Amino acid sequence: MRFKLFILAAFLLIGFIAKAQTQEDQLIKDLIESIAENLPEDYDLSELQDRLTYFRKHPINLNNTNAEELKTLVFLSPLQISNLFEHIRKNGKLIDLLELQSIAEFDLQTIQRLMPFVTLNQSSTVDKITAANLAKYGNNDLILRYGRVIEKTRGYTDLPGSRYLGTPDRYLLRYRYTYSNRVSASLVMEKDAGEYLFKNPKKASYFFPSNYTDFMSGHVAILNTGRFKKIVLGDYTMQFGQALTLWSGFAFGKSPDVTGVVKRDVGLRPYTSANEFAFLRGAAATVTVAKNIDFSPFFSHRKLDASLSTNVNGETTVSSINETGLHRTQNEMNNKNSTEQIVYGGVLQYRTSALSIGAVAYHTSFNRLFVPGSSVYQSFNFAGKELTNVGAHYSYTYKNFYFFGEFGKSLDAGLAYVNGALVSLSSTVSAVVLHRNYQKNYHNFFNQATAEASEAFNEKGLYAGLNINPSKVWSIQLYGDYFKYPWLRFRVDAPSDGYELLSQVTYSPTKTFRAILRFKSEVKQQNTNLTVPYNYLDNVKRENYRAEVKWAIGKSFGFQNRVEVVQFKKGDANAEFGYLAYQDVSYSPLSSRLSGNIRVAYFNTASYDSRIYAYEDDVLYNFTFGLYNGKGVRGYANLKYRLAKRLDVWGRYALYNYDNVETVGSGLDEIEGKMKSEMRVQLRYQF
Repeated sequence: MRFKLFILAAFLLIGFIAKAQTQEDQLIKDLIESIAENLPEDYDLSELQDRLTYFRKHPINLNNTNAEELKTLVFLSPLQISNLFEHIRKNGKLIDLLELQSIAEFDLQTIQRLMPFVTLNQSSTVDKITAANLAKYGNNDLILRYGRVIEKTRGYTDLPGSRYLGTPDRYLLRYRYTYSNRVSASLVMEKDAGEYLFKNPKKASYFFPSNYTDFMSGHVAILNTGRFKKIVLGDYTMQFGQALTLWSGFAFGKSPDVTGVVKRDVGLRPYTSANEFAFLRGAAATVTVAKNIDFSPFFSHRKLDASLSTNVNGETTVSSINETGLHRTQNEMNNKNSTEQIVYGGVLQYRTSALSIGAVAYHTSFNRLFVPGSSVYQSFNFAGKELTNVGAHYSYTYKNFYFFGEFGKSLDAGLAYVNGALVSLSSTVSAVVLHRNYQKNYHNFFNQATAEASEAFNEKGLYAGLNINPSKVWSIQLYGDYFKYPWLRFRVDAPSDGYELLSQVTYSPTKTFRAILRFKSEVKQQNTNLTVPYNYLDNVKRENYRAEVKWAIGKSFGFQNRVEVVQFKKGDANAEFGYLAYQDVSYSPLSSRLSGNIRVAYFNTASYDSRIYAYEDDVLYNFTFGLYNGKGVRGYANLKYRLAKRLDVWGRYALYNYDNVETVGSGLDEIEGKMKSEMRVQLRYQF
C-alpha cells in the first residue's frame, strides 16, 4: 500500500513541479552518470561534482589556462588538451569558441560538453589577497544534510552480541570558501548511520566540534602566489602520472569513453570530500624552482582504522587497513584510529607544451607491524613497518600521438609499470592502447593505476579501445581488455586470466534526443563451487545488454527509459538471468522555484550474482548507486525548492518493495518485512 501511495503521489507532484534546471545541470548529471558506472557503490563523487559546479560559475579562460587546469574537466582527453594548445600556438588566441570545431579530436559531443565550463573573456575579478577582497569577493557555500533508513534494522535492537552503538541518523555539514583562484578553505563533518553522534557521549563538549562528530576534515589553501603555485594545510590529495606511484582521492578506469584509462593527473589539490580514507593530512606545496620545473614536497600524519591481532611475542600487529570509515559496532570502534601512518616525500616535474617528465619519491611508516594473513594467496603481501616508493612518469605529444607511462618500484620489493599511446587515426577515429605489468610483490598504499582488480599488483594486461564518430549524430565506442594474474588471489587458488569486451552505439540526432545500445561481456576465473579434494578454476561469465533512450518534450519535460538484461554463468552450471527496467520523468520549466524528478523501476534477478547496479539522482553532492537484486519494485522522488535567492532545500524519498520475502538485507542491516525506505533532507546556503 505504501508503494502504491508513493507512485500516486509522485505522478501528482510531477504535474506541478517546476524545475529551474539548466542544460548545464543536466550535462553535469550525464557526465557523472557515465563515469560512475564502473565505480564501487559507495564511491564519493562530490569532489568531481564540486569541480564541475565551480567551473560552471567560474569558467576557464581557454586563452589563459594550463594543462593541469583543463585536466580537471575529466571528459577532455590529454590529446585534445595538447591539440588545443598547439592550435593556439600556431594561430594565436581563440577569437570565438566556434573555432574549437577546427581543432583535431574536438568532436561535436566534446564541444557541447565543454561549452558551459569555458570562456574567452578575461575575468574582471580583483584577485589580490587583501582582507577587503576576501570579505567582498569571496564565495561561501554551506550545506547541511540529514538522512536515515526509516525501518528499524536488526542492528538497532537490544542484541546480546554485536549491535550498532549509535542512532540510524546520518548527518553532514559541509562548508566551502573560495576566493577567485587564490584562496580555498573547507570544513566537512559527518556522522554515518549506526555511529555515535558524540565520540564519547559522557564527555561531549559543544565547545570542541571534534568531540561530537565521527569524522571531520578541513583545509586552507593559498594558490598562485609567486613561485608558490599551491600551498595546502590540512587535508589534500596528490595525483601524479598514471596513478601507479602516488595517487590519492578519486580515480577512474575503464568506461565507455575509452580514453578514460589515460589518467588526468592534476597534482596537488585540497580535499573537500566526505570519504574518510582517500586523502593525506598535513602540509603540501607546489613550488616553481626553475623555468618549466616544479617541486611538490609533502608531509602527512594520519590515524587509520585497522584490524589488529597479537603475534607470538605478544606484540599488537596489523593484518589489514579498514577503508570504510564506519564506526558502528564495538569491534569497529576498537579498530578506529588504531594505527598511525606518516608519509613524507616529494615530486619533481618538468613540463613543456609537448613533454612532461616527473620523478616521485616518498617514505611511509607505521607505528605497528604489518603481518600478512596465513592464506597462500597473501604470501607476497606487505610486511613490516616501513616502505619507500619511487617512480617516474612521462607523457609526450608528437603530431597526432600522445604517449604516456609510468614506472613504480617499492624498495626491497616489486616493480610495476604501465605504458600506452593515444592516437588520432583520422578526423573521426581515435584509439588508445595500454599495456600494464604489476608484479605480485609490488607494494604501494597510494596506487590507483588502471587495473581489472581493485588494486594494481599481481596483474598483467593489454587494453585497446576505439572511439568512432562517423557523423555528427552517431558515435561508437569499442574496447577489449585481456588480463592475467600470475599469482593466486582471494577465492582463486591458481594463476588465472580473463577478458572484458564492450561495445556501445549512441545516436543523438538532436540535443533533446539520445539513444544508446550497449553490450558488455566479462570472463574471469574462480574456484569451483563443487566440493572437491583440490579446488580447480571455473570460468565465470557475465554479460550485460542495455538499451536506453533519453528525450525531452519542449523545454519542460524530460524522460529516460532503460532496459538492462544480465546473464551470469559459472562453470557447467545453468546460466541465470536478471533484468531491470525503469522510467525517469522530470519536469523543468525555466521560471520556478520548485524542481523534481522521479524514477519507477522493476527488477528481477535470480541471485546476487546476476545483480544490476544503476546510478540514481540524489540531492546535490550525494551519490546513490542503486543495487537491484531479487524481485521487486524500486522508486524514488527528488524535490528541490529555492527558498530565497541563495537558499535551497532538497528532499528525497526512496524505497524498495520486494516480492515474496520475509526480510530485507542481512546481518545487522536486516529488516523485518518486504520493504526498505529511506529519506534525506538537505539545506544549502550560498553567501
